[in-house]
Amino acid sequence: MSLRDASGCHYHSKVHAKVSFSRKLAQFLFVLFIPCLTVAQQADNTASLPFNAAAYRIGERLTYNVNYASFVSAAHVELFVASRGKFFGRDGIQLRAHVETIGVINVALLSINNDYTTFIYPENGLPYRAQRVVREAGRTSEAAVDYNQPAGTDAIPPKLRLGEFPGVYDLLSAVYRGRAMPLAPGFAYLINVRNENDEYAAAIKVTGKQLIKTNVGSFDALVAKIDIKGSPLDNVHVYFSDDEWHVPVLITAKYKDGDIRIELAGSQLTAPAGLPRPIAEPATVNPTPTPTTSPKIVPTSDVNLDLPFKVGEQLNYRVFVGNANTAIGSMNLSLKTRGRFFNRDGLQFTWLAQTSGGGILPIKDQMTSFVDPETLIPFRTEINFAEGSWRNARNYNLDQERGLATVEGKTDRQEIPIGTHDLVSALYAIRTFDFSGLRQNAISIMAVDRPRTLFVKAERRETIELNGQKISAIMLKVTTDDPEPDKLQIRIWIGDDARRLPLRITAAMRTAAVRADLQIAPR
Repeated sequence: MSLRDASGCHYHSKVHAKVSFSRKLAQFLFVLFIPCLTVAQQADNTASLPFNAAAYRIGERLTYNVNYASFVSAAHVELFVASRGKFFGRDGIQLRAHVETIGVINVALLSINNDYTTFIYPENGLPYRAQRVVREAGRTSEAAVDYNQPAGTDAIPPKLRLGEFPGVYDLLSAVYRGRAMPLAPGFAYLINVRNENDEYAAAIKVTGKQLIKTNVGSFDALVAKIDIKGSPLDNVHVYFSDDEWHVPVLITAKYKDGDIRIELAGSQLTAPAGLPRPIAEPATVNPTPTPTTSPKIVPTSDVNLDLPFKVGEQLNYRVFVGNANTAIGSMNLSLKTRGRFFNRDGLQFTWLAQTSGGGILPIKDQMTSFVDPETLIPFRTEINFAEGSWRNARNYNLDQERGLATVEGKTDRQEIPIGTHDLVSALYAIRTFDFSGLRQNAISIMAVDRPRTLFVKAERRETIELNGQKISAIMLKVTTDDPEPDKLQIRIWIGDDARRLPLRITAAMRTAAVRADLQIAPR
């Protein structure tokens, strides 16, 4: 996300008074997700502590919005169960997280943009390696830590307390290990968590059930009270969905004179749950990407993608200004092929928008997106925009492992959240979202030259008319994390069926409203 102009944001009168402890607050932001504590009625045999593997759904992506005191949307947190495969010589599950401050907090208090990657044992959730990339105040540092590999006399396990988890967890693995417990009223556990040089004894007790309402819907939730020894946080409560996945839908806490509220803003499952994915062995914590200049295509379009669109799908739109019935241009979207691109298996999406003359400013904008077939996240974006005398041509290589976008032929690097889409891949990814219950999803997009957060909320179901046909649709409201989130007034109507076709797209441009309608053959 880009830094916002401080003059355009509400400025809190105590902003300078908070600088001294804001760094500590950022450290505990992630700790709020940790679920576990001491307690009674648990067997002394810790090896028998239950473990629910369903909490580790490959492809699950959870996005959270963080409010602090009077600062609305102070930060975003993203959790991602990235893959299962062979990592550092062991079978493991790769967990990722991204924490980023935004708005006034980012501009005036603390600018952080951190990525965490943890590799855990699938059978018990224990971490064996953790990596982190910390970006703060214009500096970037990287580190890696090996866990739970004692030798010599250290290999003799100490006597565990009642209900205590064996081993040491990092912050990320602790989040999921807590979700993997059979949470129910009266249950309580203890877990040891290490973050850099600090170690915490985190404890949770499930106190009851409650109906929780969030921006993405209502949830029957289990209420858990958390105590973190040595933490300045008070009155910490976590609300887990009352199902087998135990998704944290809401976290609340108090920090000195401010309340913290971390609310689920979006959820997405980008791969079938429990399906192992072969992953290449990561060589180092900071690999250097090597762009390839030309794609080599090996057709594999016969492979079932399990997506609402297929290879070869082409969507043609007519573009109108205002309420006019005469088209001033066209737009085309297509999923051209699946093959090997830049030494990777990928899908090739293309987008073309152009005006048709008649005194209209000549426009011909093209974009090609090469994406991972399973996650739909791009690894390369090619742009060629021509609008009147203005030109913008560039090719991005997107390193989703390290959160970097590099322009081909240049040394400049743009930091991006892990899992960032481009404009084309985002439109196709939206078609895979779950809009049952008219919920909201959130994704990061590379808006041509800088990342932004895109919020996609299903507003209502309605019937629209295209080419004389009445079609059932879901109207989506698309906003960003900019100071004016709905400045462009983007609305998308998708078909209320399995294909989720984008039927109509509208936006408010500088001088007039623009509408793109899908061309549908008459019945």
